[in-house]
Amino acid sequence: MNETLIDPTTQYPGPDRQGRESLEHPGLSEEMGLEPDHGEQTYRGSGKLTGRRALITGGDSGIGRAVALAFAREGADVMISYLPTEEEDARETCRLVEEAGRKAVPAPGDIRDEQHCADLVNRALAELGGLDILVNNAAYQMSQGGIEEISTEQFDRVMKTNIYAMFWLCKAAVPHLPPGSTIVNTTSIQAYQPSPQLLDYATTKAAILNFTKGLAQELAPKGIRVNAVAPGPIWTPLIPATMPKDKVEQFGSDTPLGRAGQPAELAAAYVFLASTDSSFITGERIGITGGNPLP
Repeated sequence: MNETLIDPTTQYPGPDRQGRESLEHPGLSEEMGLEPDHGEQTYRGSGKLTGRRALITGGDSGIGRAVALAFAREGADVMISYLPTEEEDARETCRLVEEAGRKAVPAPGDIRDEQHCADLVNRALAELGGLDILVNNAAYQMSQGGIEEISTEQFDRVMKTNIYAMFWLCKAAVPHLPPGSTIVNTTSIQAYQPSPQLLDYATTKAAILNFTKGLAQELAPKGIRVNAVAPGPIWTPLIPATMPKDKVEQFGSDTPLGRAGQPAELAAAYVFLASTDSSFITGERIGITGGNPLP
């Protein structure tokens, strides 16, 4: 049976449907007027990750939820890391993982704490029976008018959440990852095309890209691959919770496809990089930007 062709420009609602909503950070999925698609009705697994054990940061909503759902439907057990204030979203993600017949382990806490990162890895080893996929996806951003408006407190939070936590988690996990394991980091189009209002966030995303390339070279002889996904504008709770209303209203309109992406449209890339389908790929990134070119 042939699969029905779908026009990608109209597959999901355009900016005119997003409205000018604003949420309190970090934002919850069900509070959004236009709730993101995580693949609940569309993602079909085929056993690509059967028996695998994954730790996903920021797994409660957005891209993290879509990845957790896809991993579970591909046969993996999943631990999701999230802030305690995101408990409601995390419960829904766990429900989706369990509905797919896999184990879901919720792990609330703040990854800005080094000990918490070490504890996450130890919990994954204990409760999943091991660890062979690490997805560093959690991130913090907050739009500002320019460098003079970025406080040291915000800068520190962005760096600790986006960079320090990734470093700590990889450092804790690497000694326990067997050959064939994978690490997938979430970078961004911001690594290549930084927006002035997201200067601190964009800086971390460029660092993640370089970290990925360097760590991949170190771990390749051990049979551990490290890659990254670079999303463009993706419709998640982070957007109305961290950006001005006028930016939310037009979010994604500057892509050649004319809209923001949905978390469901990224999940297959994470599955690909975590699975043996990408066995000869390491130190690379996949751009999912709606047509905005990356170098």
